Amino acid sequence: MSANPIDGFTVDRATIRYVGHDLQRPECILAERDGTLWTADARGGVVKILPDGRQEIITRSHARHFAEAADAETKFTQGTLPNGLAFARNGDILIANFGTDLLEVMSRSGETRVLHDTIDGRPIGKVNFVVRDSRDRLWVTVSTRIKNWMQAAVSTVADGYIALVDDHGIRIVADGFRFTNEVRLDAAEAHLYIVETTGPCISRMRVGRDGSLSHREVFGPSDLGAFPDGIAFDAHGNLWGTLVMADQVFVLTPEGDCRILLDDGNPAATRALRQAFEERRATPDLMMAACGTIAPWMASITFGGPDLRTVYVGSLRGTRLPYFRSPVPGLPMVHWNEARAGTTG
Repeated sequence: MSANPIDGFTVDRATIRYVGHDLQRPECILAERDGTLWTADARGGVVKILPDGRQEIITRSHARHFAEAADAETKFTQGTLPNGLAFARNGDILIANFGTDLLEVMSRSGETRVLHDTIDGRPIGKVNFVVRDSRDRLWVTVSTRIKNWMQAAVSTVADGYIALVDDHGIRIVADGFRFTNEVRLDAAEAHLYIVETTGPCISRMRVGRDGSLSHREVFGPSDLGAFPDGIAFDAHGNLWGTLVMADQVFVLTPEGDCRILLDDGNPAATRALRQAFEERRATPDLMMAACGTIAPWMASITFGGPDLRTVYVGSLRGTRLPYFRSPVPGLPMVHWNEARAGTTG
């Protein structure tokens, strides 16, 4: 194998720049080919950020819950909380709503409808993320079936699952994960890589032609030392990710070796939170103390720019998007079909 482009690379904090302003919980980011960014926003939709920096919020109605919540638990567990995003085939925005427990689709003008709210006749649960593959199937993660996700943020709870949406409807294809978070397919779409936030690790499973998942295994360290959240592949096969609350950007090489590329955390607060987590006494206050300043509670990783070498970092507590340059381009995402713009499906 050729030399890894990230060998010796770390993020120079002096090169970090920002885009966007006054964002609310910009957890996930989508990047268009023309430089336009779309980021989830707790007011109930997305914020569209144009290449020249102009931005607008797009939503059916503006929710004020996130901005006005009296405490952290209320802020992060109730109300509408758009979380994971993906482009639908026609350019609409697929939204995994972590607050309302709905898989939604929103047009670029703000009209929103529910795609799925139940599975096998039961509430779908805490919908976290959605990704679309080259066959137009949707891979959906549910972190937990417990309504208040903070009660599920312990290593002994493993009720997260992965659902597949295809021509046959929606069905569970893998179960028993410890707080399922983001998932990504490799370049060949042969394996699905799965963030288990309270694992805390990355798992992967083999993808069958029919969408079945098998051969579950841990990829990389069995304990990443903190809680993984977002992941994304680069073109070399490195899996980039974030450690939420520890506020670190890491990479797992194709061989599974872990490297920290950026550390913006508070080590003492992170250690205290991890100990409390192991002793099942983690509180919102401890979670709030464990974060940095670049992107508080780092969440998603998105490659953008004309050469896919600009790395954007989403967060749960930030109000803008930090970005920096990567030595290797990102793996091109499954994009929407401009030829079908304005159609449905």
